[in-house]
Amino acid sequence: MTDTTIKFAVIGCGHIGKRHARTIRIHPEAELVALCDILPKATLELEDFDVAFFDKLETLLNSDIDVDVISICTPNDLHTQQSILSLNAGKHVVCEKPMGLSKANCEAVIHKALNVGKQVFCVMQNRYSPPAVWLKKLVNEEHLGNIHTVQINCYWNRDDRYYTKNGKAHPWHGKLEKDGGPLFTQFSHYVDLMYWLFGDIDDIQARFDNFTHQHSTEFEDAGFVNFRFINGGIGSFNYSTATWGQNMETSITVTGSKGSVRIGGQYMDKVEYCHIDGYEMPELSPVNPANDYGTYKGSANNHGHVFANVIDVLKNRTTITTNAMEGMKVVEMIERMYALRD
Repeated sequence: MTDTTIKFAVIGCGHIGKRHARTIRIHPEAELVALCDILPKATLELEDFDVAFFDKLETLLNSDIDVDVISICTPNDLHTQQSILSLNAGKHVVCEKPMGLSKANCEAVIHKALNVGKQVFCVMQNRYSPPAVWLKKLVNEEHLGNIHTVQINCYWNRDDRYYTKNGKAHPWHGKLEKDGGPLFTQFSHYVDLMYWLFGDIDDIQARFDNFTHQHSTEFEDAGFVNFRFINGGIGSFNYSTATWGQNMETSITVTGSKGSVRIGGQYMDKVEYCHIDGYEMPELSPVNPANDYGTYKGSANNHGHVFANVIDVLKNRTTITTNAMEGMKVVEMIERMYALRD
């Protein structure tokens, strides 16, 4: 595959699916060859994409279209099933978060990928954010010394604009078996960052509540979770989707034996504090803007880096950034947090 254009199909043509499609289309070594969604093409605003369209993944996989990679951007509960179908058809998989809604789901995908010799790429694009890359370097090079405390705050807005569609309840947002809850749908990128930076956790304690979404969700809209890091230090992950009007903050504050740092802003995009023994703060690259979905915003738009890594890996030029084992680990950590829900 080293000298060929890599051919992609995107499954699920909502906001994030279109983001994948546009990102694929502008990469010089990638080609978008198909789109797939259960909704009629005419309702999806796909006029910019002159490629084959299918209403079922199975129909696409059984067609004569040459596809190397299936990019899965469908509701959370479909990720496992569609990943396995794609792998069975001999395709590599790019899977939006979460990889599954349980560790068992993820294990099934990994088992299938190993059996068929194909790659599963998990979309955890916040690893490419310049402040996150900088903090990873600080931790790896032990500039902060021994880690004492890590506090992550995610205070976002997801109100009825998000949980309704065309005046009715959204078909999957807010449904426990399809959505899973805020740690899966809104904040798994930040659970991933925490794991990427500081490793696994144990001794988990938690409180959850539903303050403003009793009419629209089957789960909490706020949670305080605290724990110990296996590598040392204590941490907390505090979150809400009940912040009024708009997203307020996504931040991480780290204290260590040699210094402290805080990355804040609405999307963990600004270094707000850096005081480290013998260390001078470098100038960081600009941060990409947040994904804008009209009535709400998500994390930074770093999908270009994700797909560049997919292409480089398949052309044997580098190693995978977020592999399936790491994708599973994030799901397993969330599953352990949510085991404390009533």
